[in-house]
Amino acid sequence: MSCSTTWEATYFESAEQASDKDKRSYGYSRDKRGDCVQVVIALIVTPEGFPLAYEVLPGNTADKTTLRMFLQKIETQYGKAQRVWVMDRGIPTEEVLDEMRAADPPVYYLVGTPKGRLTKLERDLLPLPWATVRPGVQVKLLPQEGELYVFAESRDRVHKERAMRLRQLKALVKRLKQLQQMKLNDTRQLLLKLGEAKGRYRAAWRLIEITLPTPATSGALPEDGALGPTPEPEGSGTTPESTVRVANFSLRLDRKKLRQVRRREGRYLLRTNLCGRNPQELWQFYIQLTEVEAAFRNLKDDLQLRPIYHQLEGRIEAHIFVAFMAYCLHVTLRARLKPLAAGLTARAVLDKFAGIQMLDVHFPTTDGRTLILSRYTEPNPDQRLLVERLNLTLPPQPPPRITATRQLVR
Repeated sequence: MSCSTTWEATYFESAEQASDKDKRSYGYSRDKRGDCVQVVIALIVTPEGFPLAYEVLPGNTADKTTLRMFLQKIETQYGKAQRVWVMDRGIPTEEVLDEMRAADPPVYYLVGTPKGRLTKLERDLLPLPWATVRPGVQVKLLPQEGELYVFAESRDRVHKERAMRLRQLKALVKRLKQLQQMKLNDTRQLLLKLGEAKGRYRAAWRLIEITLPTPATSGALPEDGALGPTPEPEGSGTTPESTVRVANFSLRLDRKKLRQVRRREGRYLLRTNLCGRNPQELWQFYIQLTEVEAAFRNLKDDLQLRPIYHQLEGRIEAHIFVAFMAYCLHVTLRARLKPLAAGLTARAVLDKFAGIQMLDVHFPTTDGRTLILSRYTEPNPDQRLLVERLNLTLPPQPPPRITATRQLVR
């Protein structure tokens, strides 16, 4: 059995934490909402995406500090078993991985690695042969010090990342060309605009070398304070034309870095202590991480985990618990759809069935009472087809009800 685990933060539209024991706190936000308090949700799922456990942690919890606690929790709750833990590279520390290898029996793992480790092992990986695990995906295996390194390449991912990089690089160069033609008063304005371009095109920025102007360069912008404040002509509120210079910085593509980036696009390095498994099985294990990522997308989007306005910790945990239970039902529906209607998603089915409404029709009687007919709307052809494909049976229409004085007769 294998388990995938990941950590994600969700923020609050509420006030700051009331005490040190409050789990709402400031921390690193993947949603770029560092101005909001948050909690961290840790989730463990099976290979099929069914959730095993979750935990609500303080918002400033680091991913790498909680893995040991989860290993103990799952072992206590479900007993010892030959589990394979599939994790992203930021979750385990070297110390925890050493403990997992030294455990009796060993705790197996498959985890991503930082790019720096790929740089160290690149020379050893280069002469190794490729092994195809599925069409468009191939791997290299490198045993080393009781572990197995898996260098994977996905052709679809190569094309996707290459197109993204090319699109961003073209946009950055276009923006820099625009900046070169601008007329600016001082270096500060140029640096602000370059900083804005860097923030917008961060990945492409690493591939461009920019040489800034210096005071000694002809036509260059003066450094802030180098020439003092620019005097304005008497009787005029504008800057004289002679002090307005063109931003004549230069840019050059770093081809060495570009070649390195191209070699790594669509490729990533995994490490595991499952030294005896075949590459196809290892690849399938790692694909489970997409199930965890999809789980958080469901929690945040389809299941409307946010916004959260609660102030009390108990209500916060109750809110997340209801969303977790809804996710369990969401996964169950998805598993039911797979053999019966593989082309449909759980979201699409729920949207279709949302058109079936339940309503009460009230008929006043001559003796002052009210006849109430509870009816659901007649399914349309698409809805009837779904009901048939899912082997569902709609319940009979409820019997009528009639009110008496201050009471309802069923």
